[in-house]
Amino acid sequence: MDLVLCHTTADFDALGAAVGLCVLRPGSRIVLTGGSHPTVRDFLALHRDEYPLIERRSVNPQQIRSITIVDASQRDRLGKAAEWLDLPHLSEIAVFDHHLEAHSDIPATVTQIEAVGASTTLIVEKLKNQAENSDTPFRLLPSEATVMALGIHVDTGSLTFEGATARDAIALAWLMEQGASLGVIAEYVEPGLSPQLQDLLREALNNLRSETLHGYSVAWVLLSTESYVPGLSSLASRLLDLTETDALLLGNVYKFSENENNRNIAPESPVSNRLSIIGRSRIEGTNLSELFKPFGGGGHARAASLATRDVDPLLTLNQLADELKTQIPHPPTARELMSSPVRSIRPETSVGEAHRILLRYGHSGLSVVDAGDRLAGIISRRDIDIALHHGFSHAPVKGYMTPQLKTIAPDTLLPEIESLMVTYDIGRLPVLENGQLVGIVTRTDVLRELHQQKARDRGSSAKFSDCPVPESVEQLLRSRISPELWQLLSIAANLAQQRGWQLYLVGGAVRDLLLATDDKLALTDIDLVVDGKCGSDDSGAGVELASSLQKLYPGSRLDVHGQFQTAALLWHKDSPFGSLWVDIATARTEFYPYPAANPEVEASSIRQDLYRRDFTINALAVRLGVPRSGQLLDFFCGLLDLEAKKIRVLHANSFIEDPTRIYRAVRFAVRLGFEIEPQTEGYIRHALASGIYYRIQGENGRAPALETRLKSELKYILQAPYWKVALQMLGDLQALRCIHPSLELDRELWRQLRLLDRCLQGRMKEEGSSATDSVTDVRKKEEGRRKKEEGKRKKEEGSSATDSVTDVTDVTDVTDVTDVTDVRKKEKGRRKKEEGRDYSLFPIPHSPFPIPHSPFPIINIPDWQMRLEVLIAYLAPEYRGKVAANLQLPADSIKRLEVLEAGKNQLAENLPKCELPSQLVLLLRNYELPVLIAIALQSPRKSRRQIWEYLTRWANVEPPLNGNDLKALGYKPGPGFKRMLDDLLAARLDGNLGDRAAAISFLAERYPQN
Repeated sequence: MDLVLCHTTADFDALGAAVGLCVLRPGSRIVLTGGSHPTVRDFLALHRDEYPLIERRSVNPQQIRSITIVDASQRDRLGKAAEWLDLPHLSEIAVFDHHLEAHSDIPATVTQIEAVGASTTLIVEKLKNQAENSDTPFRLLPSEATVMALGIHVDTGSLTFEGATARDAIALAWLMEQGASLGVIAEYVEPGLSPQLQDLLREALNNLRSETLHGYSVAWVLLSTESYVPGLSSLASRLLDLTETDALLLGNVYKFSENENNRNIAPESPVSNRLSIIGRSRIEGTNLSELFKPFGGGGHARAASLATRDVDPLLTLNQLADELKTQIPHPPTARELMSSPVRSIRPETSVGEAHRILLRYGHSGLSVVDAGDRLAGIISRRDIDIALHHGFSHAPVKGYMTPQLKTIAPDTLLPEIESLMVTYDIGRLPVLENGQLVGIVTRTDVLRELHQQKARDRGSSAKFSDCPVPESVEQLLRSRISPELWQLLSIAANLAQQRGWQLYLVGGAVRDLLLATDDKLALTDIDLVVDGKCGSDDSGAGVELASSLQKLYPGSRLDVHGQFQTAALLWHKDSPFGSLWVDIATARTEFYPYPAANPEVEASSIRQDLYRRDFTINALAVRLGVPRSGQLLDFFCGLLDLEAKKIRVLHANSFIEDPTRIYRAVRFAVRLGFEIEPQTEGYIRHALASGIYYRIQGENGRAPALETRLKSELKYILQAPYWKVALQMLGDLQALRCIHPSLELDRELWRQLRLLDRCLQGRMKEEGSSATDSVTDVRKKEEGRRKKEEGKRKKEEGSSATDSVTDVTDVTDVTDVTDVTDVRKKEKGRRKKEEGRDYSLFPIPHSPFPIPHSPFPIINIPDWQMRLEVLIAYLAPEYRGKVAANLQLPADSIKRLEVLEAGKNQLAENLPKCELPSQLVLLLRNYELPVLIAIALQSPRKSRRQIWEYLTRWANVEPPLNGNDLKALGYKPGPGFKRMLDDLLAARLDGNLGDRAAAISFLAERYPQN
């Protein structure tokens, strides 16, 4: 264990330097050796979970590997933790400080004490140097940059103290580039006041008037001075902090003479009263600039000022205070912020089991309820860690939980919740209704709400430190979908609200709404999530809501999947919805019992539901129904990634848990024109290189994610117009190993796929048909082609068999698969052409295996399946059938792949013996067409030409006479008919028969009648 020690009564400089060291040395933990400064304590009451802090009592001295001390160089400033410095097994003791006058008595192996304004500056310089010399992108988290910037601001007086240096300024500027939050810095930095302002501060505190409305406190005060006082803005900020007021109007009335600013005016010029008012507000929805505008003032929504004269000062100030109170919105309540249902345990649950539950669900604490489901206490992760440290994994949690709790009601307002958390240093507040635990509000809930309020105030121009969160997208959604669909969503939201639930539009529909540039958005697949508890029905809230909707829309079909607490409403060719799929699910969390498994799901909150999703751009939700209809939920900065065109995964183990997300990442990247961000790509490569999927397959016998779910993703990609680029990206990531560990997209496999693509396109050109032509249309066109060809037969007798058809037997421009960029450039031009083309069906002649003598009928095989079979066929023969069966391909596809090698060997032996067209036809007609294509792709060029000649020229040639003709000529039906028709076909193929009369003569000569 590597520890970073802060001195007793830690200030922001010590905390900032410690956080920076933890970034430099991942895995290090911070110990506050003896309390902290009051402002630091208040800061950590809200932000503690964002930093790797550990209690001193939780440290096992024997596990300490190294110790680093920041902002101190003397033992007596470390409290009892100084004893650790004498441990004999320590590998390193380092000191980073900026107090040159102090004499160090610490036996340090590494020391850096330099004349800078803050110790944090020394650490920031190291981080900046690492970022500039790193081969991979480097960026601090906003919380890390903010606390380090606070350290420099506080210890240098915002660069105004005598000890501040240029190095501090450079470090501070770099932290601002890294996303340090100026709002948080302003909240915790304490600028000094002049003696005059200190006197006015005392006067303001004595005369301040305040009122509380909707949980927010509004204060106002009027100060009278002889003349104008500079620096009143600092006084207003200090007054706001000291009184913990949410909004403040500070007025100052003073005497003003025109000759003070203009010497040309006579000395006897009249003296008038001037009134200046400075406003500060922390309340979302208030706008001081608009409030002051009628008096000629202005500024920002949260900070503004005005200066006027010849008015009644007190009356004007009171009038403005009343108008400010009308601007205050109703703040969020606990019911809107809380997570529900709450994960709870019994008092008898062991510490070890509680730890397992925390690990499974990623919580930082658990509620403890008695047999009557009444709240008995809360146990935090810290409590459990300490119990485990002392070897009490078997002990019941009731001995370690906190029994006396602060609780809140569902209608408790956000300001009161925030105040409770800061005052009592509480990380979570249970929500009780009629004595029952209905939810819990955590620090994260409060911080997120406050953060989003600030982000909305600053607008969407903020970068890195804030996610741009539009206040509402209701109008955008309503304007871009049909009125009928909007009515459906509104009805669904009302039904949910009647049951005490909240409904959200989630996932791809929200993403596409925000990306759309057209006025209208055609949605055919909509995901809705219900956040709320269902009664006795185990199928969940989503199923109940879907059932209620189906009664109002009887034209829809209801599909229920109780195992996953989901239901779907489907319309097919309906008016006005057309073909529409609405999936309605209960908000749920997922747990993967092992990598690549099917997830186990449980009811949860909307936040947990969004966290289980694949990428940040798909983890967006829009609230439907009051209150806050149209509110956009963006817990993971998906908007920033939409703006930056990045595919970013939500957590590091995402691809370990579900390998199909690798294919989804590629699909979204290519389809949307985005890039997979570097860290996400690193997670992909790590998951693939680990070999975890096949190790799990060996241990458990199967990996469900690599079966039908993988096939579905392959289908989405291989049937898309952009399949070539997507497949190249998968090959570059070596993601085809998900199909089989030995499968890689090398040059030969890419050549075969390109050959297949030309084959499919060549057939369409040859037949003159589109992929969606009916079988009858294809046959009519084929019949016309054959008649036309018959008239040209004699002219073509001496020509090459492939001169009259598209030559797809070779690819001369095979692209090197290692250069994905080149492929993307080449495909970019093709994509627009292919965008409107539907290759979902592949009409090809086919006969049962083996084929009897008859005209080739037409079958339909999807293009994506043909491409997938080519991928599988590239594997060693012994793996093909197993892989196809694992992907649950159709039985005929599995059989084709199993017999492919035998057919390939037979044709390799017999094709060179075919000198006449008739020999070629009689050999190849015994093979199913997809098998022939697969064999051709793996065969030498000469064999490919023979197979292609058969497919495009000879396969549909028929004998000049049929069975009815033979009967009309007097031949008796029987087994001999087949032989006679075969001979007629062979003679025609070889050019030995001309017209019908020649065929009759041929029969008379070969098969004379008695």
